[in-house]
Amino acid sequence: MLKNKTKKQTTEKEGINPSCGCAADDPTTSSGEQTSANMSDSTEKKVVNSAEMADSTPAADDKTVADEATAKEEKLTAEVAEWKDKYMRLSAEFDNYRKRTLKEKMELVATGGEDVIKAILPVLDDIDRALAAMTDAKDVEAVRTGVELISQKLNDTLRSKGLSEIESVGLELDTDFHEAVAKFPVEEERKGKIIDVVQKGYKLKDKVVRYAKVVVGE
Repeated sequence: MLKNKTKKQTTEKEGINPSCGCAADDPTTSSGEQTSANMSDSTEKKVVNSAEMADSTPAADDKTVADEATAKEEKLTAEVAEWKDKYMRLSAEFDNYRKRTLKEKMELVATGGEDVIKAILPVLDDIDRALAAMTDAKDVEAVRTGVELISQKLNDTLRSKGLSEIESVGLELDTDFHEAVAKFPVEEERKGKIIDVVQKGYKLKDKVVRYAKVVVGE
């Protein structure tokens, strides 16, 4: 009986089930296997999570790129609209300026001589009075003096408007101001020079309004 008891204790210590003769479950072994399984599940979850993050990262990057492209497109569209508006305004302003200057030029051409005509009217009045006086005049000298005064007044009026006579006699022929209509044999020192004026020439400020018709010595 003592032998059986000792054998039973030995068997229990060795982990053998006396009833079936098989080894009893080792708590230590069972716990280790469970821990390994838990670690395996955790690793798989981490791998899955990493895969999900890897899948979601490119999508997020694509969205960011798309947002940046949209913002850039909107900015460019706004700039194009702004420049188009500036161009339209500038074009309209230039068209208005062109029409205004054209109108001013037409008015200037139509009324450019108005001030000159107004300045000459008093001279015309003097000429009318002189003609009326000449019908009954007995003193020719008085008539001549009156005509000279009218001529001087007319010249002064035109000179005040910028008109000046082109100098000719004794000068070299200058085709910018003179027009030779005839040649006349002269002494050596007068050859190539103007010896007579057939028709006076005039300048309005620096512009020739009529060339002087002259005779040149040869």
